[in-house]
Amino acid sequence: MTLSLSPIDSYNVDVSKCIRSAGPLVSYQDVYPSPAILRSFDIVRPRAAELLNLEYFEAEPARMPHEVFSQHHLLLNLRETPMRVENWRDASHRDFIFLPNEIVLTPAGIRSGWHWHERSKVIVITIMPDMLHRFATSELGLVLGQHQLRDAPQTLDADLCQSGSMLLDALRNRATGSEVMYESFARIFLVKLIQRYGELRSEALDFSRGFTASHYKRVLDFVAERFGGPITIEEMARVAGLSPAHFSRLFKEVLGDSPYQFVMDYRVEQAKRMLAERSRPMADIALTCGFADQAHFSRIFKRLTGQTPRAFRAAQ
Repeated sequence: MTLSLSPIDSYNVDVSKCIRSAGPLVSYQDVYPSPAILRSFDIVRPRAAELLNLEYFEAEPARMPHEVFSQHHLLLNLRETPMRVENWRDASHRDFIFLPNEIVLTPAGIRSGWHWHERSKVIVITIMPDMLHRFATSELGLVLGQHQLRDAPQTLDADLCQSGSMLLDALRNRATGSEVMYESFARIFLVKLIQRYGELRSEALDFSRGFTASHYKRVLDFVAERFGGPITIEEMARVAGLSPAHFSRLFKEVLGDSPYQFVMDYRVEQAKRMLAERSRPMADIALTCGFADQAHFSRIFKRLTGQTPRAFRAAQ
């Protein structure tokens, strides 16, 4: 799942054209009324961290100044009860009730200000336009329109909120978590964001809109629980409720790797943790992580890391 600019290549994004209005730009983080409880940039740095920044807040009522932001920013409401919020967007003012599982998406370049009248419980995700362009073109083969994302002042989107919550849970469980899983959750979130709110300049890929974040989580949880034994595409497809052919295509489109490659990446990641136990036999690690034998383990490990398991352990 390499996140790199592809040679689509001669198309060079002009980030300034994604900005809707003139004026000095500030980072969204510069005006938060309170410190973030969790910050993905401070905790883990999977490849998806190059594309989005997640921050979680439980903050007291406060005002935020009106600024033009250089980032797209997305608020996901995790409160179980409605709350009153005021939002200024360029020349408009909205005084509204922010409901559970609603989102507010503000594209880069819109002058935005907030007044939170009640204690908030929100995920804030910010994305730089050049990073979103990079992901859409190199990973999905899509070219976004001038503003990239459409303005969505208040929209019910339980699936996107669930996808954001999956990312938050991965950060909370970082002690026993998985960067392979975090990367997958981040990709799921970005694909769904573009799928629902992207301004596409070309025909979108045929992503299944009915395949929700919960469906993906069931498949990824299945791999996490069963990685020590045989895992077939047929079993993963059955968990997802799809045919093996449809599942394989959809998995590759969204996560960037085949189901087989994803399982191998996860097994190698778990093996790296076990190699820290220096007295643990290589053969035991190989079998615990679902490899056929020690030779199979060594071959896959070296192909994915560039080192043999013994060399990796010696370097720790």
